[in-house]
Amino acid sequence: MAEKPMSASLNRIEESFEIAALRCADLTPLVYRRLFEAHPETRTMFRAQGSELVMGSMLALTIEAILDFAGERRGHFRLIACEVASHDAYGTSRELFIAFFAVIRNTLRDLLGDDWSADTALAWDRLLVEIDAYASIPA
Repeated sequence: MAEKPMSASLNRIEESFEIAALRCADLTPLVYRRLFEAHPETRTMFRAQGSELVMGSMLALTIEAILDFAGERRGHFRLIACEVASHDAYGTSRELFIAFFAVIRNTLRDLLGDDWSADTALAWDRLLVEIDAYASIPA
């Protein structure tokens, strides 16, 4: 079975993660530091013992969902809609939930520095708009 060619957007999204991975072994501390700075109210959501594991797991699942959403949409992207509902159940607004995706993008942008191109920025901007629209669809 022949593989479907990836879109230019997926290439840029994937490429941004690949370059970041070469520069940083674990995005988790950088992403959550940025999240806590931009949204201090989120700190209290991660005060329990073992929250570092939860944060790492959440980030890994989110990255899988992003790559699937930007790509072939084989199923991992559905996590986004499921997690909007579950986060709503424990008081996380949809806006704050969606802001996490921008936090990831901004962390990658900083890591990539001069390798963050206009095409990469455009691919991420489009992706964030599409994720926001997808997360707004009633279940």
